[in-house]
Amino acid sequence: MDRKLLDILCCPATKQPLAVLNKAELKALNEAIAAGNLKRVDGSLQSAPLKEGLITRDHQTIYRIEDGIPVLLSDEGIATAPIPGFPR
Repeated sequence: MDRKLLDILCCPATKQPLAVLNKAELKALNEAIAAGNLKRVDGSLQSAPLKEGLITRDHQTIYRIEDGIPVLLSDEGIATAPIPGFPR
């Protein structure tokens, strides 16, 4: 992701800065998705694994990046609390 773009992006709900998910975070997230029970904030199931994503500074919410475009919709965020073993 372009550093200049990342510098201006923020969480739509909390206005916290965002960072790119690291490998350990992405692995834990995709394992939870593969288990088939990870839901977005709006209650819809997140069924497709992520290739990359953004996370809030407090490590509470993840946003998908699809085809290089961040999906910064509050309802489509993924809470990290239900992800077993998610790095903090």
